[in-house]
Amino acid sequence: MPTPSLAALPIRRLTPRDLTACADLSEDRGWPREEHKWGLLLTAGKGYGIDDPDGGLVSACVVTEYGTTGRPALGAIGMVLVAERHARQGVGRRLMQYVLTEADTTPLTLHATPYGQPLYEELGFKVTGRAEMVLGHFTPGGRPPVIATRPATAEDVATILRLDEEVFGVDRTHVLTRLPAFADHLHVAVDNGRIIGYGAAWPNVDTQVVGPLIARDTETAKALITSLAARTDRAVRTDIDVRHAELLTWVKDRGLASVAFNAVMTYGVAELPGDWTRRFAPVTVAAG
Repeated sequence: MPTPSLAALPIRRLTPRDLTACADLSEDRGWPREEHKWGLLLTAGKGYGIDDPDGGLVSACVVTEYGTTGRPALGAIGMVLVAERHARQGVGRRLMQYVLTEADTTPLTLHATPYGQPLYEELGFKVTGRAEMVLGHFTPGGRPPVIATRPATAEDVATILRLDEEVFGVDRTHVLTRLPAFADHLHVAVDNGRIIGYGAAWPNVDTQVVGPLIARDTETAKALITSLAARTDRAVRTDIDVRHAELLTWVKDRGLASVAFNAVMTYGVAELPGDWTRRFAPVTVAAG
């Protein structure tokens, strides 16, 4: 039987049962397998993929929707991958066009690598910001943080959700309520008994990723990073909005180095909702 053309292969919804195939696809493109992260994305978001008749996946991506169930206010696109053997044949464009059609009028956002940015621009995405990935072993230095932090408790969850919606601009309950199981550590920053920020640290292959990071100000963000980094011997990674220049300088002075820059892009909306001055890092660049 002849092999069907790539354009004839159907696009289907992925499920958590596709986790291994998604991790295999990541590995095929030279990315880490990131099975822990794939597990979150495939349960909290909508995965889309194309099956390869010879086994595995031709392509995959995930859209994490935020807002009211059934009427999302924002969708974050991530993990857009095409198998090496099928690269540069229009597969990624076809999958993205399908996602845009499925989204209908829902505004979209994504973090684009320099390699992927031209395609997204051709599809109508606009660059609205940049994020800098920093990585390294965190070494405390200078004066200790003046903001108090502590591990979050079950009683803190409702407050965290309210604060996050205020800062992020859209309800992320279905993702954030998964953090206690997904992350190794979830901490809050407190001032006079009031929660003024929170952050999580979760395992990704051989690193500890700090995200999300929501904080009243830079000093609060520093305190949360310090408390989370103190709980691991792994290298720490986070993706910081470049407008937070003071925080970027501070983490670099403490052992983290710049690894890459991603363009923050939007479709159907001129700017991301919420308050960027208190939004320091995403849960993951794949989910916003």
